[in-house]
Amino acid sequence: MKTSHILFSLVGLLAASPALAEWSGSLAYEYRYFKNEPLYPAQHKGNNSSLALQPEFNYQWDNGRQLFSFIPYFREDENDEERSQADLRELSWLMAGEIWELRLGVRKVFWGVTESQHLVDIINQSDLAANIDGEDKLGQPMVNLALISDYGTLDLFAMPYFRERTFPGEKGRFRGPLYVDPKQEATYQSQDKEKHIDYAARWTKTLGAWDIGLSHFYGTSRDPRFTTGLNSKFKPVLIPNYDLIHQSGLDIQATIDSWLLKLEYIHRSSDLETYEASTTGLEYTFYGIFSTTTDLGLVLEYLYDNRGDKANTPFEDDVMLGLRFAFNDTQSTDALLGIIKDNDKDSVIYSLEASRRLGDAWKLSIEARYYELTDQKDTILYNSVRDDDYIQMELAYYF
Repeated sequence: MKTSHILFSLVGLLAASPALAEWSGSLAYEYRYFKNEPLYPAQHKGNNSSLALQPEFNYQWDNGRQLFSFIPYFREDENDEERSQADLRELSWLMAGEIWELRLGVRKVFWGVTESQHLVDIINQSDLAANIDGEDKLGQPMVNLALISDYGTLDLFAMPYFRERTFPGEKGRFRGPLYVDPKQEATYQSQDKEKHIDYAARWTKTLGAWDIGLSHFYGTSRDPRFTTGLNSKFKPVLIPNYDLIHQSGLDIQATIDSWLLKLEYIHRSSDLETYEASTTGLEYTFYGIFSTTTDLGLVLEYLYDNRGDKANTPFEDDVMLGLRFAFNDTQSTDALLGIIKDNDKDSVIYSLEASRRLGDAWKLSIEARYYELTDQKDTILYNSVRDDDYIQMELAYYF
């Protein structure tokens, strides 16, 4: 059949079943106010704006047993060209049987239960050009088979292509004295480089009040090491190096009355190192405080990495304290205030995340971070962003 015939048939199918096809998405304007001047001469001075578009298309057929999803993503940034990007967050096909589900294509998969960091979440690559917190993810090509039974759900993954991590560019904030030049080729332990096939499996089961997840991943690490080199302009830059790793993970969450108990634990090994890391925590919620509709959650988490100062994360011995407000109003207003304190060095990171719907189609989100680094020598991982305190406002329209 000719390509034109296939396209006309697809258009006819969509037109014949309009209730099964749905367009939605968001258009967001983001503004960041930086309290201080940048540390490095090439970084942009002053504040920053960007515009992001994320349309979504979903189409169901076969009595809902098959689903096609398409979610592209576009961002145009005022100053940092590495933050301006076009990405495919999702382009996938789902077919569901009675005791199995098969998904093919590009997807985002989230694993984890804790608030301060997500150790077990390893399928998708982090988009650090978008945000330093690592919550933004790139779409991952995969084949995912889920086997569903009374004994739990077993998800099997094969990932035939690796996505390199994105970083702020030379003009961007939230970087060190050297930056990652995307024109420089990253290095890989595998001879197949980005075409190495990664594998993962995860078993999940609910046992009464307990939600349990066990996972294992083998493939290219999403967390690169760095070496220094020269780019085409003979400027010193960082070059990412991606190793092959095994990672076993455990995540548990228990809901007991007003309590949430949480744990994320990983054991990771490579040719260079073997280590363990965990995040344990609890959350207690006071419902209807001061005779209002507002709920207040108290969050406490402990972050541990047995590599200590050799870890490539600042969270090797830290405590996170948080206050979560859910106002339960018609505008779905919520806020999370948090601090992460280093037990060895007395450094503190303060954070705020809040959001509120405006009418039926608009949403206002506020985000802020402040770094109080008392020992710059020992906090090298955050020392480079010590002057990048910021407040961010995002106004999004949902259609």
